[in-house]
Amino acid sequence: MMSEGNTHVRSIDRTLRIVQALQELSRGTVTEISNHVGLPKSTVYNHLQTLYENEYVSRSGEEYHLGLRFLEHGGYIRNQMDIFHVAKPEVEELAAETGELVNMLVEEHGRGVYLYRERGEQAVNLDSYIGKRQYLHSTAFGKAMLAYMAPERVDEILDKHGMISRTEHTISDREELSQELETIRDQGYAIDDEESLEGLRCVAAPILTQDDDVLGAVSISGPISRISGDRFTKEIPELLRSTTNVIEINITYS
Repeated sequence: MMSEGNTHVRSIDRTLRIVQALQELSRGTVTEISNHVGLPKSTVYNHLQTLYENEYVSRSGEEYHLGLRFLEHGGYIRNQMDIFHVAKPEVEELAAETGELVNMLVEEHGRGVYLYRERGEQAVNLDSYIGKRQYLHSTAFGKAMLAYMAPERVDEILDKHGMISRTEHTISDREELSQELETIRDQGYAIDDEESLEGLRCVAAPILTQDDDVLGAVSISGPISRISGDRFTKEIPELLRSTTNVIEINITYS
């Protein structure tokens, strides 16, 4: 029987490094990608050609970029998820009611993944998109999900991804985060007070099963000028808890 270490396939690992490099660079030549991933140009070229022939990358002149084939896979995966179909109309209604940016996320491999988002009339423009992954410890939706995970799972996630400080307000101490997660469980919602982006506040509530297993989270984001006072501490948390409660009931009984 092969050990886990022996199952690592180097060629696939290299291909995925090149795919990741194309996302980080947006586009690039063989030389640029080679320098970015630290692989020989001949190796990079062979992998790119294979990806191109299978329609996973496109090229313009000497530059390569990721192809829309990846979107096909992502769209298929999302369409198979019950939580997406159940939460979508509730997220849309919440965005219309608040006028803000509303997001629905799930956790995968210890990161938060945007599954759906809807913009209200006053929604801020943020550098995020469907499928983007975020750290959990520095975001309201992430902390809302961490609060309902087993302690050993939380430790596993923090060990793997660390606690990078996005701003001076980011919680980067495990004991402080543990206390924050306890507060979140008590009140039923989480806040991000400029922890991921200066000038931005976010409130989130978890989506739970009947056994309090976490399925995802819904969040509302906006500038401090609008997300403040009772709206920050009472109105938005109540709207979120109401929305996630509807999602939970529909998931359970649909």
